[in-house]
Amino acid sequence: MTALPAEPFDRLAFARRVLRAEAASLDVVAGRLDDGFVAVAEALFACRGRVAVVGVGKSADIGQKIVGTFNSTGTRAYVLDVTRAVHGDLGAVHPDDVALLLSHSGESEELLRLLNPLKKLASALLAITSSADNTLARFADAAIVYGPVKEACPLELAPSTSTTVMLALGDALAFTLLEQRQFTQDEFARFHPAGTLGRKLASVADCMRRGEELRIAPETDTVREVFARVRHTGRRTGAIMLVDAQGKLAGLFTDSDLARLFENRQDKTLDAPISRVMTRTPVVIAPEARVSAALDVLKTRKISELPVVDSQGCPVGMLDITDLIGLDSATGVGESRPPLRLRERKSA
Repeated sequence: MTALPAEPFDRLAFARRVLRAEAASLDVVAGRLDDGFVAVAEALFACRGRVAVVGVGKSADIGQKIVGTFNSTGTRAYVLDVTRAVHGDLGAVHPDDVALLLSHSGESEELLRLLNPLKKLASALLAITSSADNTLARFADAAIVYGPVKEACPLELAPSTSTTVMLALGDALAFTLLEQRQFTQDEFARFHPAGTLGRKLASVADCMRRGEELRIAPETDTVREVFARVRHTGRRTGAIMLVDAQGKLAGLFTDSDLARLFENRQDKTLDAPISRVMTRTPVVIAPEARVSAALDVLKTRKISELPVVDSQGCPVGMLDITDLIGLDSATGVGESRPPLRLRERKSA
């Protein structure tokens, strides 16, 4: 009897099953959250020092990410390596610190030997684990017990669903504390000045062209005079800002506007005041506005240059789309409501 050929392995279908299995477990764990989560969150909120996050193996890797999220959202934290801790790094723990220990089984030997020393050094011992009956949960002052979960690994051996759950619970704690502290976008930006995210959260003043890089001329000059006299250094911008007698921005004239005059054979306008052909009351932005807001304006209005004016309406800078290449494709730019909205601080 001829054997039938084996079905080809469907990688996409298998990957989707893994993701759906982990997503389903997160939904189950969300329903299991109880006062243990509240107690851990309250202890973290009350912490006067820092949070020492401790884990073993894959839990340690998750702990590293939780520390990063804590630090960027207003909860000061550090990783306490279990091996180095018993060889002197316990000296990093201050009496005002809180220890957050991560362990799926709650029985990791390396972690358990730290419990008594940490209990004496830290103000509280907190845990994220799978069972209320394991050693870690019983020893801790408060614990988030997420219950049994089935690993997405086909062998049910490699930490997968359990680490996803820990990671998500770390996010839930960090963002709960963020909300309690009314942590603002300005504070987040201060802790995250680098990379695409940092640039999006930066102020326009941090990125705008200024000083000798600007092209500014009186609105009473002719087009020919403006282009003959206006000089600039550094990065080129294709827009000239025209000002009135008080130095306030009156209009904008771009290289494209000049090209259209030639295309339409309007040569006579070259010797007329530029105010006749400039764009009056152009869209502007304040120097303290966020770069992400400026990007929204550039994209919505389909413009390449955005004048920056002070509270008196005088030009102080120029934001050119070429300075922001790459930021407009970053996650969150242009969305009306990002997945997590960092709120402005409420007045007391």
